Amino acid sequence: MVAPLSSWPWDNFGIFKYLLYGPLLANGLYSLHVEGNITNNWCLHILFLCLLRVGVHIAWSSYSTMLFLTRNRRILQQGIDFKQIDMEWEWDNFLLLQALMGSLMVYLFPSLGYLPLWNAKGLIAVLILHVGVAEPLFYVLHRYFHTKHYLFTHYHSLHHSSPVPQSFTAGNGTVLEHLALSMVIGAPIVGTCLLGYGSTAMIFCYVLIFDFLRCLGLSNVEIVPHRLYEAIPVFKYLLYNPTYHTLHRTEKRANFCLFMPLFDAIGNTVDEKSWELHKEISSNAGKNGKVPDFVFLAHVVDVCSSMHSPFVSRFFASHPYVTRLFLLPAWPTTFIVMLVMWARSKTFLYSFYNLRNSLHQTWVVPRFGFQYFLPFAKDGINKHIEDAILRADKLGVKVISLAALNKNEALNGGGTLFVDKHPNLRVRVVHGNTLTAAVILHEVPKDVKEVFLSGATSKLGRAIALYLCRRKVRVLMLTLSKERFEKIQKEAPVDCQNYLVQVTKYQAARSCKTWIVGKWITPREQSWAPTGTHFHQFVVPPILAFRRDCTYGDLAAMRLPDDVQGLGNCEYTMSRGVVHACHAGGVVHYLEGWTHHEVGALDVDRIDLVWEAAIKHGLKPVSSN
Repeated sequence: MVAPLSSWPWDNFGIFKYLLYGPLLANGLYSLHVEGNITNNWCLHILFLCLLRVGVHIAWSSYSTMLFLTRNRRILQQGIDFKQIDMEWEWDNFLLLQALMGSLMVYLFPSLGYLPLWNAKGLIAVLILHVGVAEPLFYVLHRYFHTKHYLFTHYHSLHHSSPVPQSFTAGNGTVLEHLALSMVIGAPIVGTCLLGYGSTAMIFCYVLIFDFLRCLGLSNVEIVPHRLYEAIPVFKYLLYNPTYHTLHRTEKRANFCLFMPLFDAIGNTVDEKSWELHKEISSNAGKNGKVPDFVFLAHVVDVCSSMHSPFVSRFFASHPYVTRLFLLPAWPTTFIVMLVMWARSKTFLYSFYNLRNSLHQTWVVPRFGFQYFLPFAKDGINKHIEDAILRADKLGVKVISLAALNKNEALNGGGTLFVDKHPNLRVRVVHGNTLTAAVILHEVPKDVKEVFLSGATSKLGRAIALYLCRRKVRVLMLTLSKERFEKIQKEAPVDCQNYLVQVTKYQAARSCKTWIVGKWITPREQSWAPTGTHFHQFVVPPILAFRRDCTYGDLAAMRLPDDVQGLGNCEYTMSRGVVHACHAGGVVHYLEGWTHHEVGALDVDRIDLVWEAAIKHGLKPVSSN
């Protein structure tokens, strides 16, 4: 049986829970219309304060997930996985609860609704009441929730169930503990108002600072320098730090204070490791952390998809990318940021996960898809990629895998440029296309006798054509270059060469129901496919699903092994736990311990070998065909 006040009354409302703000909004707008000013319109004040509080939590979440800024300041090193993100999805329940409680207070005590905008004495009074009332009250209640088994099990354990503290973890709790927290945050406010020193500014400042400090403790990023405590020893009793609060979350037996360790000192509940651990983490802030074993070097596809980053919104990033219309107003700002990144920034750490006791990271080249096709941008992009490879080599990374356009043939010969320029690289450079080819080829039904292949003379197209012709499959290779076609044809066994056929127009595939698309095609070009055609594809971005009488495969991808840990964001349009095949190819290269570079042309003879290695290590195909 569920304990009373352990679940939220609007748990089943979904997004419709926000309709509960409706009466506040309606009352606020009506009062604004009647009175003509917003000074004492507390319904609108409460709504605006809720928006600001959401902004505080989102800002802290964004900062803590900017790994390129915080990687060496992290306290707990594991990543935030999908399970935690889903568990904290309704993190803002407490805001709705406190908004309703605030409106009830204004209704019961109408005088609270007529406060001056500013009263300096109120700021002093609320600070005194916070130290004298809120801090000890929270300490007593918090310790009580821990020492009473029933209370901890049924009410407080949910808050501790998030393995990596984040700002959103602040809201991941039960109704009872948030009612208790509302008493804590409300006592200084109500007390100050009853003393006659209340003001609108006091309420806004106190609530926002309260949230800011809670998010500070739950940020998992140590930003309080240990030198501050050394210079002013008493300060460590006046303000906690993220390390201090993280110890409470992991040990659960000490550090019960709200923001001031003074009350832990009085109650003799300070964890003895608090200050030494804080000094260690703070001192290591400027040093490199654990060296990754594998790096996937990605790039941004377009301006809109750049907003799919975990540090923009981990909730969006935890689902496959789709265009969200409500994000479009942010497009101009994002575009400006893109221009700044284009001009100044370097490759940055994007995300990480752990697999088989090894650290796997994704680095991002700050270039957008269209930039790869600008002739004057070629050298700059290659310089970024080269710097990332040399950085990985210096750190001791074992394998670096190049994503999509980062290994474009016209850009750098599929990575050959870097290997030839730096023959003594210890890091293995991998384009991962061998596994990409294997995934596509295993999607093609065994009984297919003919396929149409666009992008036929690319690295992938060549390998796919040569592999299929060995299976006695007729391959219609779309290319205008007879020379390039004949060069590929001569690589095929003599008895298989007649299975490779050059075509120069899409009309040649009017009777072929298996299309393998390696070059972006327009809806008009798709129209030549017969009804019932299935479009396999290895083109970025994916082609438009224009034909309702045809089916479309996803980009070549594989699901990571089940023992992957700390993975909490989706790779572009891929589902949870699924990565592009070139990413998976680099993972297999690392897991197998292969010591060769995989750059340039594909070795057709290794396609089955790489596929079998992927399956052996627990990677799974995810074809929707």
